[in-house]
Amino acid sequence: MSTDDDPDQIFALQEQVRQLKEAVVSHAVVDQAIGMVVVLGRVGPDEGWVVLKEVSQHTNIKLRNVAETILIWGRTGVMPAPIRAALEDALDRHGPTRVPGDPPRR
Repeated sequence: MSTDDDPDQIFALQEQVRQLKEAVVSHAVVDQAIGMVVVLGRVGPDEGWVVLKEVSQHTNIKLRNVAETILIWGRTGVMPAPIRAALEDALDRHGPTRVPGDPPRR
């Protein structure tokens, strides 16, 4: 039997393809959420990424789920209170009220 006919190898490759497809979708969702944070929070893309990570860490919610929630909020205007509070806090730390070049406030 050749490796092309090995059911275990075929299954492993199918699983790898599934995981790669999921990663691509997840990356797109996160990128879109960063874009929303950038526009609505008036921060740069790097700060948008940091804000998203901080919200995820402070709410103990997976980054992709936070990103999905932000995208839903953009369509519906609805956001769970804990995520909203963490987002507002993160934007306060990284938002446009800082003078360029000032260190982040703690």
